[in-house]
Amino acid sequence: MLVICNRSRLASSLIRRLKHQIANASNHRSFATSEGHRLAIVNKRSLDILQDPWFNKGTAFSMTERDRLDLRGLLPPNVMTTEQQIERFMADLRVLELTTKDGPSDTYALAKWRILNRLHDRNETMYFKVLIANIEEYAPIVSTPTVGLVCQKFSGLYRRPRGMYFSSHDRGEMMSMVYNWPAEQVDMIVVTDGSRILGLGDLGIQGIGVAIGKLDLYVAAAGINPQRVLPVMIDVGTNNEKLLKDPLYLGLQEKRLDGEEYLAVIDEFMEAVFTRWPNVIVQFEDFQNKWALTLLQRYRHKYRTFNVDVQGTAGVAIAGLLGAVRAQGRPMSDFPKQKIVVAGAGSSGVGVLNAARKTMARMLGNDESAFDKARSQFWVVDDKGLITEKRANLDPEVRPFAWKENEISRQGLNEGAKLVEVVRQVKPDVLLGLSACGGLFSKEVLEALKDSTSTRPAIFAMSNPTKNAECTPEEAFSIVGDHIVYASGSPFKNVDLGNGKIGHVNQGNNMYLFPGIGLGALLSGSRIITDGMFQAAAERLAGYMTDEEVINGIIYPSTSRIRDITKEVAAAVIKEAVEKDLAEGYRDMDVRELKKLNEEEILEYIENSMWDPEYPTLVYKKR
Repeated sequence: MLVICNRSRLASSLIRRLKHQIANASNHRSFATSEGHRLAIVNKRSLDILQDPWFNKGTAFSMTERDRLDLRGLLPPNVMTTEQQIERFMADLRVLELTTKDGPSDTYALAKWRILNRLHDRNETMYFKVLIANIEEYAPIVSTPTVGLVCQKFSGLYRRPRGMYFSSHDRGEMMSMVYNWPAEQVDMIVVTDGSRILGLGDLGIQGIGVAIGKLDLYVAAAGINPQRVLPVMIDVGTNNEKLLKDPLYLGLQEKRLDGEEYLAVIDEFMEAVFTRWPNVIVQFEDFQNKWALTLLQRYRHKYRTFNVDVQGTAGVAIAGLLGAVRAQGRPMSDFPKQKIVVAGAGSSGVGVLNAARKTMARMLGNDESAFDKARSQFWVVDDKGLITEKRANLDPEVRPFAWKENEISRQGLNEGAKLVEVVRQVKPDVLLGLSACGGLFSKEVLEALKDSTSTRPAIFAMSNPTKNAECTPEEAFSIVGDHIVYASGSPFKNVDLGNGKIGHVNQGNNMYLFPGIGLGALLSGSRIITDGMFQAAAERLAGYMTDEEVINGIIYPSTSRIRDITKEVAAAVIKEAVEKDLAEGYRDMDVRELKKLNEEEILEYIENSMWDPEYPTLVYKKR
């Protein structure tokens, strides 16, 4: 008998799923046995299996498998354990790291990425085992910020295919192209057009490094099966003059498509992937501001899709803002009383504004007056200064947050007022940076924040990568004081304040949310991914920290706990999907059974659905 959990409803559902998998083993690459071991049906042997990173075990193949798969003699005779393999890899990694550690930090980070990438290319199971065990150290290598370096150098670093490339030259062919991908089922796609990579601008086809890195985190944090993820680059050209002239650039060397031609390419791609994989989730990543919100609105009610820059960044910011309220010793329900100055009105800024306003309104009753009252808690400043209704060519997405001239004049401000003037007059509880403008929170601005009416003002310097942060933690703590709450988008070290005190740096990494959003949407079978799911996820993340942690200025948890955090976030998403009648179930977890699960059972269901990096027993089956 299969013992999965001690909850009969959940156990019976999982047992039925197991029987279904075994009965249809020839149609699946991998399934579990009654002892809990995974079996994988493979259609290749000999050197072919050693060159397949999905199934290669290297020196860990048992002698029985070596005979079964025609591997005897192709590997050294000593069968190694996974632990021995990792020990060998880590020793090799440490030696190679030492050769670059004393050099420039970028060189050191890139060397670590190269070593990890080579492992990824030859043995995915071992790669993810290493990544999960060292997630705090290696997440910044496989994703932000090091992936920015990788993308800048991608044409020179490219060695083997990973993911798919759809270009404007493939119009009319995408429906057939998707069948070139070998996986019968794909659960998660991360797609980019390379137009706005991590604040580095238009990197064209080289931006696929971001999609690869994000999916690595989906596997590590959310337990999405690596055989069911697909990084995608949509190449519609580039406006980067350097790339257009670079003879080694691997993408289309022509100007970017725009307007209806651009939309036609994205439309064809979306139709193609959802035709082959109707239940896939598509995450949009690093699209330029002019398209990010447009594409989100275009597809969100038709497909299972979301934009991590607009919604994911917003969700993490909301969790941090709620955490900052808790750090003041107040309940999260006091969030609508916070005065927030926002620097930046791009796609990320607008996403955070809308999410924060909706969260406040929900706490105030969710009616029209609640939305109007929530709007009055924000002062939005862009590169032209404070935004009011007097602004010419005002972006429709920003208009709800534009102050009326008569209202703002009573505060001693006017259209175009500089950031420092706004901070001085408003005396905000929170200074929120989403500007991608490094150093924007100058000494003058931070000095003005010292007059905040808050007992514990919060500074969110959320722009990526590190050089784009609006201020460093050292600047914030030294100028404003050691009582502040500080959060950033990129990793910084904690600040030694002296006398045994630590100024905690809270990295508002969207890794806290997007894996759980994707996993929760997948396991609930939700038809669409809503703003309410992000709000529920943000509130769950904000409540994850203990009272002691938030009082000490820690508003985001350690990424070493990312799998547990992801389970909590996914549970919040599943509950929201069920409550809003959007859930349709997943595989053999019927939606009627899903609705019966309590909180503990939902968490157990999530944990049992997460992939773990353990070698499966391989069985050869001729095609």
